[in-house]
Amino acid sequence: MTILQTKNLSIGDIHRLFGYQRQYNDSFTPLLSLELLTELERQEILQIRTDFDNYIIESKVLEGLVKALTVFPLMRLAGFYRSPIKIALEENIADIVIEDEDTKVTGRLDILAVNKAKLNARLSSFWVLVIESKNSGIDVFEGLPQLLTYAYQSLEHQKSVWGLTTNGREYQFVYIQQGDSPTYQLMPSLNLMESQGAVELLQVLKAIALLS
Repeated sequence: MTILQTKNLSIGDIHRLFGYQRQYNDSFTPLLSLELLTELERQEILQIRTDFDNYIIESKVLEGLVKALTVFPLMRLAGFYRSPIKIALEENIADIVIEDEDTKVTGRLDILAVNKAKLNARLSSFWVLVIESKNSGIDVFEGLPQLLTYAYQSLEHQKSVWGLTTNGREYQFVYIQQGDSPTYQLMPSLNLMESQGAVELLQVLKAIALLS
C-alpha cells in the first residue's frame, strides 16, 4: 500500500485522489449572513492587526506565533470559544483510505472547531490550517491540499464544510460540498492588514461560528 503524507500532496494530487472539482465564488453573502460589527469589535480586530504587524516587520513569523497573534484571538472574538463549540488542536487525523486505489493518506491538522453536541471530530463544520508567515509572503494556497484532505471525511457525514488556510496576513476561505464529485469553492481572499478586509474577516468568522 502506498502511504502519502498530506504535506507532500499537490492540488493536482488532491483532485485525482478525491475527485474534487474547483469552483470560484466572488461573494460570501449567498452562503453566509454577515452582520455589522460593533465599535468594540472593530477596535479589537484593529488591535490584532497592529500586534501582528509589529512582528512581521521584524522577521519571519513561525506557525505558533501566527496562531497566538492572529488565529486564536480572531476565533475568540468570533465566538468559537463559547459553548457548545470546542476547539481541538494538532491532533492526528484518521487515515484516509482511497478505495479504488491502494493508497492511504495520513497527516496532522492544525486547528479544528468541533461542536461538542456532535461528539465526533469528523463532524466538524469548520477546519483551519495555519502555515508560517514570512516577510516575502508565503502563498496560502500551499496549505490548500492539506486542508481539502482533512475536510474530505467530513463530507461522509454532512453535506458541506467550511475550511480556512492562513499565514496570519492572508485568509483563504473554502466552501466544500459533497457530491459524486465533491466541489470546493474558493471564496474572496481577505487580508488582515487591510481595514476593510479585516472587518469582513471577522464578519465571516462570526457567521461560520453560528453555523458550527
